Amino acid sequence: KNNRKKKKKVTLPPVPEDSGIDLADGNRAPRFRGLNEGYTCDWMCNKYGQTWPPSKPVASLFPTGLGPLGQEMEHGGDFNRHRITSAELRALEAPSEDLYKKMRIASECHRQVRSWAQSFIKPGIKLADMCELIENKNRELVGEAGLQAGIGFPTGCSLDHVAAHYTPNAGDDTRLEAHNVMKLDFGTQIDGHIIDSAFTVSFDPKWDKLLEASREGTEAGIKAAGIDVRLCDIGEAIQEVVESYEVEINGKLEPVKPIRNLSGHTITPYNIHGGVGGKSVPLVKNGDNTKMEEGEMFAIEVFTSVLGRGYVVEDMECSHYYRNPYAAHTPIRLPASRKLLGHINKTFGMLPFCRRWLERDDGGSFTANQNNGKQTRYIGALKNLCDLDILTPNPPLVDIKGSYTAQFEHTFILRPSCKEVLSRGDDY
Repeated sequence: KNNRKKKKKVTLPPVPEDSGIDLADGNRAPRFRGLNEGYTCDWMCNKYGQTWPPSKPVASLFPTGLGPLGQEMEHGGDFNRHRITSAELRALEAPSEDLYKKMRIASECHRQVRSWAQSFIKPGIKLADMCELIENKNRELVGEAGLQAGIGFPTGCSLDHVAAHYTPNAGDDTRLEAHNVMKLDFGTQIDGHIIDSAFTVSFDPKWDKLLEASREGTEAGIKAAGIDVRLCDIGEAIQEVVESYEVEINGKLEPVKPIRNLSGHTITPYNIHGGVGGKSVPLVKNGDNTKMEEGEMFAIEVFTSVLGRGYVVEDMECSHYYRNPYAAHTPIRLPASRKLLGHINKTFGMLPFCRRWLERDDGGSFTANQNNGKQTRYIGALKNLCDLDILTPNPPLVDIKGSYTAQFEHTFILRPSCKEVLSRGDDY
């Protein structure tokens, strides 16, 4: 008699016929460059008993609620060497264990969602459909619960000279092509604690050094970071690594540049860039003597550019928006604007959102709105709220056309004894 339990068959998410995405082809390895060699996308199945594709809420895989520990690293600076072995400092972390647990579960959700996405990303796929799949899987694995748990911010899939803040609006049929360099950046949050991590997709070995410069620059920034470390010193460490790289293009070596007006940032509850008083981690040496402090949460992201200026400006149609944390109380005269703001407050709070989410049946959160949240004829109201400075638009950030940009990013927290790289995975 066979007593083995039958594995439950997982239903594949529906995808439009013209999406270019095939979830049934059995692939479990990334089809693009830039990730660690030997990495496979289904690691969580054997490690934690997850299904393929992942379908179990991540919290259910950890009944004790602990979640997997991130990568523990020494704080930067010789003055911090005593911290990693200090039992006294470890003891100070006990009151924050509940906070760490939430961050670790959110981080594990990010790892599993991105690993699944890495299995189907290939040339020819429609970016809007890719983003919908990633976001729906994010909601599923984190256990979407309105503002208590869900997506941290819209999925960025910026191509080539576009460095950040691009996600397709409705009707945008852009597809990923073999020559593109795509920055895939998304977030997961539990109780407003956002895990922000990103990687770059490239199919052409020509861009390997561009990606490597971004990834190694990010690692240099993480290594240098620590309690009482100056932000300018982290920027200097990043710049030194990035500017050591060159990319061979048409037989000529072109220098890789850090994008000097982009930066890493603090993360505070429900504020992806730290809100009022947030700190920025520069990608180049500057005069900012502000120091990192114990208990702070940071995302270090290094953007690199080749054939460009290493400087970005706003351009193209806007898709990303968020509540302005500095906004004064402003009377809103238009009923449509008051209605839209009420929906935003209820559904997103201070979290960033995009136009695609407003046009979903659930308006961005099934928990908050069921299937009665879809916003219609809202563009005028959206513009009005931006004009009143209640909302801040975040248009795409672009270098010059013809240039190529890359990005890698990790989130970490400065615990008293060490820094914990929460978003670290087997992939990067």
